[in-house]
Amino acid sequence: MDRERLRALLEAVAAGQTDVAAAMERLATLPFEDLRFAHVDHHRGIRDLMPEVVLAQGKTAGQVAAIARSIAERSGRFLVTRLDAGQLSALREAVPEVRDLPEARLAWYDPAPRPRLGNVTVVTAGTSDIPVAEEAAVTAELMGAAVHRFFDVGVAGIHRLADKLPALRQANALVVVAGMEGALPSVVAGMVDVPVVAVPTSVGYGASFGGLAALLAMLNSCAPGLAVVNIDNGFGAGYLAATINRLAVEGGRTGAGD
Repeated sequence: MDRERLRALLEAVAAGQTDVAAAMERLATLPFEDLRFAHVDHHRGIRDLMPEVVLAQGKTAGQVAAIARSIAERSGRFLVTRLDAGQLSALREAVPEVRDLPEARLAWYDPAPRPRLGNVTVVTAGTSDIPVAEEAAVTAELMGAAVHRFFDVGVAGIHRLADKLPALRQANALVVVAGMEGALPSVVAGMVDVPVVAVPTSVGYGASFGGLAALLAMLNSCAPGLAVVNIDNGFGAGYLAATINRLAVEGGRTGAGD
């Protein structure tokens, strides 16, 4: 159950449209639901900006489908990351209205999307970084952020970034995704006055060590205002950027050059 559903339930009780016993029944599994193989945290949608997110990696197709269906029934929406084809097939059977982005290994169910406000801008160094960037972008959108995307503007052709700078400076938060040597977040952070969330990816040749070179480069950046998440962690970056965006919107900043 998320905040909107909880508020609606409490208002229904206050208005006499739902009795206390019925409300208690609906709240009985609010803290969590025991599925034997998982304790699904239905309280998270009240504490945080979105319900519990399902990491599909390491789970069976049946487990992924059961957890997602449970979240959908209680919270009305869900996000599943790191899906394989078998898990996605089972998820589609459990929740036919689910949407997916196979290249980013994502699926989500959001039949009543929240208004998208503010400005989170997602930037990639290369085309190969797009799957991780889309994980960040979709996460931020599900959390109510308006998201703008600029792909393939890395330092190998730095002129491609120049005409994007006015748009980047209007964001409330930037997510900058790069593999290889991981230089782009430092360059961007040195040219804007908004928070930058850097995402190293596992894209690169042998000496990139599966993204470790990019991670270390970002952690050692001299550019201020730069935060770094783990390798390929688009979800974490999108969540952080959307949280920053929400605070900016609540503070009166639209992210449109105001």
